Amino acid sequence: MVNAWCMYDWANSVYSLVITTTFFPIYFIAITRNAYGENTVPFLGRTFKSSALYDYSLAFAYLIIAFMLPFLTAVADSRGNKKRFMQFFCYLGSFACIGLFWFKGEQPNMLWGIGCFVLATIGFVGSLVFYNSYLPEIASPEDRDKVSARGYSMGYIGSVILQLIGFGLVLYFSEQGDNTSGPLFTFVLVGLWWMGFAQITFFHLPSSRTVQQKKFIHILKGGFQELKKVWQILIHLKVLKWFLVAFLFYSMGVQTVILAATLFGSQMLGLPDDKLIIPGAISISRLSGMIGNINTLIMVVLFWIVICLAAYHVAGAKEAGQEVENYFYVLAVGVGLVMGGIQSLSRSTYSKLMPATKDNASFFSFYDVTEKVAIVIGIFSFGFIDEVFGMKTSVLILIVFFALGLIALTRARYHNIIAGN
Repeated sequence: MVNAWCMYDWANSVYSLVITTTFFPIYFIAITRNAYGENTVPFLGRTFKSSALYDYSLAFAYLIIAFMLPFLTAVADSRGNKKRFMQFFCYLGSFACIGLFWFKGEQPNMLWGIGCFVLATIGFVGSLVFYNSYLPEIASPEDRDKVSARGYSMGYIGSVILQLIGFGLVLYFSEQGDNTSGPLFTFVLVGLWWMGFAQITFFHLPSSRTVQQKKFIHILKGGFQELKKVWQILIHLKVLKWFLVAFLFYSMGVQTVILAATLFGSQMLGLPDDKLIIPGAISISRLSGMIGNINTLIMVVLFWIVICLAAYHVAGAKEAGQEVENYFYVLAVGVGLVMGGIQSLSRSTYSKLMPATKDNASFFSFYDVTEKVAIVIGIFSFGFIDEVFGMKTSVLILIVFFALGLIALTRARYHNIIAGN
């Protein structure tokens, strides 16, 4: 059961690494530059900086899913069909990735490409809330850090394999003078890989048992009532409450780095070294076993602040014409080590801090809505500051996000000590 659950990380992480982190951002910038001859793109009656339009598209997708999640998890909890919704979003995202094959960058094809990108993001994120809610059902509290880290590790292994295949396709077609077919065929492979390997998970995961039957007309209202009910429980759990506040703020930074790393790297810095993400997740999981989850998260967030300060300094040095290639590699190593670990540890920390309940999907919906709101604020802020002041200045807002997260984590640690844990 655990291995089958982890296989969904193997299946869907190709979207995260291959689409949002590696190929699509570079392809998007390249084809818009070829179509319009500059770094600005006309879209829906307004001209955008191309990198900012990419950020705004992501923020829009996450805003939609943030509003949808309470409704979806209420349906899943009340009708016992959590796995069906996970399947629906999996197939939505998979087919949207395949649809990117026809994205060429011109108008009105720009609307098609951004539409497919938004739908793929919704499919990816939408399926994860149901996937994450299975964790308390398949692993005991003492095993959740390890199981969560195993899922992330399998996800990065699978996505790196497909990433290498994509690089091979890009090189093959580039040698023939074709710079677009490589990424386009890679988008198709992402969709096929995602839906194909997900069948292993769908075959083995149990269908959810109905918690409470509700009429459909009450489901939408009930979804937000479920979030309100979860919040009313959380406000009495001081450690969990402050953890979620911290999670909101540091996720603004982490998720923005993950989603915008390639755009930032292509203009200013080197890209994260994905080979380091797997040992990073495992090492952070083991560290949490020695010093505790919250103490480990404090250390990791401090490290993120150092990375952002260094990135800002190095970007400034490059703008001044200094040689900074060696510093790029050091930053890539640092990001690679903590990128997967903080996500894995956050997920397992929440599952251990949340109270015993049969409504796992509702509690994880609250967790996911928190993360998605963080992404909307983080990626929109990054894109807006990029458009107005430039991308280097955008790094400063990330430092603010991490600092606020660090303050909230220290509050969670304080209440955890008071509680005698």
